Amino acid sequence: MYKELMHRANLSQHLTTWKSVQSRLEDFSMWSVTAIITATLFAQVAIGQPPNDSHFSDVDIDTVASGILGSRGPSTKPTSRCKAFPGETAWPSVSDWASLNRTLGGVLLNPSPPASVCYPTSASFNTTACNFLFNGSSRSTFWFDDPVTVQGTWPQGLTCPLVRNPQANATCTRGGYPVYVVNATQPKHVQSAVNFARENNVRLIIKNTGHDFLARNIGAGSLSIWTHNLRGFEFISDYKQPGGRYRGPAAWVGAGLQVYDAFRYALAHNITLPAASCLTIGSYGGWISGGGHSPLSSKYGLGVDQVLELKVVTADGKYVTANPTKNEDLFFALRGGGGSTYGVITSAIVKAHPAINLTITSFNFNLGNTPSLSPSSNPTITNSTAFWLGFNAIFAFAIPVVDAGGYLWTNGLPSGPGFAMQVQVQMPGLSPGEALAFTQPLLDELNGLGIPVANITVRTQVYSSQSSTGAGGAPGAGGYFASRLFPRAAYVDPVLFSKAMNASRVLVEAGYTFHGLNMAPTLEAAGHPYPAGVNPVWRESVMHADIFGFSKLNLGTATDQQVIAAQLALTQLMEPLKEATPGGGSYLNEGDPHEPNWQQSFYGDNYSKLVRVKKTRDPWGVFWAPTTPGSEEWKIEGEGGLLWRQNGRLCRV
Repeated sequence: MYKELMHRANLSQHLTTWKSVQSRLEDFSMWSVTAIITATLFAQVAIGQPPNDSHFSDVDIDTVASGILGSRGPSTKPTSRCKAFPGETAWPSVSDWASLNRTLGGVLLNPSPPASVCYPTSASFNTTACNFLFNGSSRSTFWFDDPVTVQGTWPQGLTCPLVRNPQANATCTRGGYPVYVVNATQPKHVQSAVNFARENNVRLIIKNTGHDFLARNIGAGSLSIWTHNLRGFEFISDYKQPGGRYRGPAAWVGAGLQVYDAFRYALAHNITLPAASCLTIGSYGGWISGGGHSPLSSKYGLGVDQVLELKVVTADGKYVTANPTKNEDLFFALRGGGGSTYGVITSAIVKAHPAINLTITSFNFNLGNTPSLSPSSNPTITNSTAFWLGFNAIFAFAIPVVDAGGYLWTNGLPSGPGFAMQVQVQMPGLSPGEALAFTQPLLDELNGLGIPVANITVRTQVYSSQSSTGAGGAPGAGGYFASRLFPRAAYVDPVLFSKAMNASRVLVEAGYTFHGLNMAPTLEAAGHPYPAGVNPVWRESVMHADIFGFSKLNLGTATDQQVIAAQLALTQLMEPLKEATPGGGSYLNEGDPHEPNWQQSFYGDNYSKLVRVKKTRDPWGVFWAPTTPGSEEWKIEGEGGLLWRQNGRLCRV
């Protein structure tokens, strides 16, 4: 049945179409090309239309004895040590790819790296298109709508960096970008891609908007499932979770729905959908797979706690529902147990909370050479002792903030001749007057230390009214970083808190940015949801801290040795912070890709169970991404131990 669908078109015809679209760069701009492509895609998804649920049934799959939809038994494993790679006999033939494209209905792409248009040695060279990348792309959604672009390009291998005037002999190669991309707009596209990759032993990756910074959405010699266009939204006024505790309003959302689109729908329906703080992220894929925090985490829990049901394509190519009564193991693992590991989320049903306002009280203070002459919302002092006591006072104030359902956002960072402390006290449900009164004890303490903070900014808005055009500039090489979850028990212990603050100060004085996000996503706040695979440490944590080294090393020009040394230096500097936060962990979506004992740090006591789910659900190794459960069985060859870079062949260890 299904094989007959494989003979309706051919790959060469589709690739010709793709090339002809690219050639229109001469008449329009690269953004015009993207607009042409995305307009076709989004014509299928009207505003407010539910996610596309078109899929192949189990009968469709099981009745096929062999071929692209062949379903091997769970005891069968491939015998090849490595994934097939371009240029080798094991790599699928042109006719194989053409057959896949026919199955997909012409949505198989073979895109070049976007920056290829700037290289005279490239067949895609086009000065008009190159100028657009530098002068116009940042005012468009081009980069988020590109099928291969990721938001940190160093893991790709930097084989085609965006350069305005590259040297005459400079080359642009694919590197860690995928060879082919399935532009999935419905679950059957995902099913076809999964089955093709499994049956042909091709590396499979999953990319949404490209916001993953730990190299889990990129890979050399791969087939990519691009979930960005799995859009759609439907409001459900009364939903009862099968086997769960929740009954009330909900929303059915596509995995590719970006935060700003979700907020637009939420505002129209007068509801709240907790989501990632970056409005261009696709929240219902990797965000929930990693846990997902937001300014509402102390009030409503993590992203995983919003999920009531998932639609998933598994490694055997089947399209299944996961909830507390069906495929419970997947429902557990996919909520915080790591992305690109157990299956591909195509849509989710999530809780819809009542509309709520978010009131933010913000101010900064600085350590510099010239003191401010009068109190302000951004004063400078010259007393180092007072500055660091103020630093400590900010974080001590986190406990009343999170216990009141709030979110404390901070940055401690090098600035000019000294340092800066940036603070936002974000309080859901409070009026500006209430938020200011809540923050006043902290302001009084800072003034008592000699930090003249006054006339602070207070603003409020409906949480879902945050808006964005979706525009963004060209991604850079990225940076290196680490993170730490602070358990409440360590945070409220005076001795441990003092040690943690001293360790944090050392990091800032060493040139790192200490980005603190205080929240308390307890099970009580989450409504005691069905158990999830997210690191249990989150439930006892009162701060997630990111430590960024972006300003210390330019990954775009650094040597491999410099990158390894820089990451090692940060790892070593993190040790005192870990010692001061016993029982803590690290957020797997924002962590060190070379985190020591990452299995425990990222997943905690859930790790062994997650590995069992992985081995049961994917005995073939169809899905793989670094630092995910079971990933130790594979490695990228030829990258000198740089787990975080994907410009190499994937092989079993």
